[in-house]
Amino acid sequence: MAGIRWSPEDADLLPARPPGDPVSDDDRSVAADSWSIKSDYGSTVDDDQRHADAVEGFPGCSFPAASDYSSDKDAPDANEVETSLMGSQSHWNSTYAEDLANLPEHGNSSEVWFGVEVMDILVKWTKNLCASICQGLDRSDDNSCKAEPGDTFRDLSSWRVLDIGTGNGLLLQELAKQGFHDLTGVDYSERAIELAKTLAVRGGFSYINFVVDDVLETKLGRSFQLVMDKGTLDAIGLHPDFPVKRMMYWDSVSHLVAPGGILVITLCNRTKDELLQEVEQFNQQRLGSQEENSSTESAVFQYLNHVQTYPTITLGGVDGSRITTVALVRL
Repeated sequence: MAGIRWSPEDADLLPARPPGDPVSDDDRSVAADSWSIKSDYGSTVDDDQRHADAVEGFPGCSFPAASDYSSDKDAPDANEVETSLMGSQSHWNSTYAEDLANLPEHGNSSEVWFGVEVMDILVKWTKNLCASICQGLDRSDDNSCKAEPGDTFRDLSSWRVLDIGTGNGLLLQELAKQGFHDLTGVDYSERAIELAKTLAVRGGFSYINFVVDDVLETKLGRSFQLVMDKGTLDAIGLHPDFPVKRMMYWDSVSHLVAPGGILVITLCNRTKDELLQEVEQFNQQRLGSQEENSSTESAVFQYLNHVQTYPTITLGGVDGSRITTVALVRL
């Protein structure tokens, strides 16, 4: 679940929201059945309760009514968010099983999510951001996030790095080339992990740790100084129950990122401002819960920086990029 596949004819377009195949009633049923929707206490909850939890957790968001998630409507609501099987575990198991079956005997022909250029920019930008933290520089200043090759290898090698929704694991291989060494990749697809392990061994990165784990109900039991998400939040947003899934996502990553650690999210279905609004809503929801429990803790995540060097296109007289990467610090 490392990203969203773009068809060649759509590669130069700037979509308002991520593409998804037309969703039939049967598709929605399969997608919903492939995920277990659970409350904070682990019990299955009904549509009305899921919707109520989402509205309470993110009061600033406009979610469809609970009845709008039903698959037996005659026609979709005009305001309904388009969902896709790309939000289901069965889709990714099938996708990576196919990649494994088509893998050549030698070499690597696996797809690079969001493209090679975006990943190259992402890993170098992330390396420089982390290096600036090691050197005590201003982390919010892009000009300070520059480091000469080899200067911070020893520091970066000790960083605990997690890639959630790792897919084929190629992002971790690129981070390894930048000097990171303590690397873990998780994905809820067993086939993805099998593929990632195979490619890592072929690439000479057998030390990268790959684990089958669902970020929404993670069993890792440890925290990391750097957590990467390249496309996973996108895929979660394509699930029919995306409001609850996204709430679960933020709660989970808040435990996976160590205090003072960095969460780097790359996605194509949110602008920087939209993502930061969602982060602020999560912060407010968490602060509200802490006030009820007489806690004095601060907000959970704070904006740190964002990539400003992705290729841009012009649409309707406005310049922009279809890819967004934002770094958040865990307070």
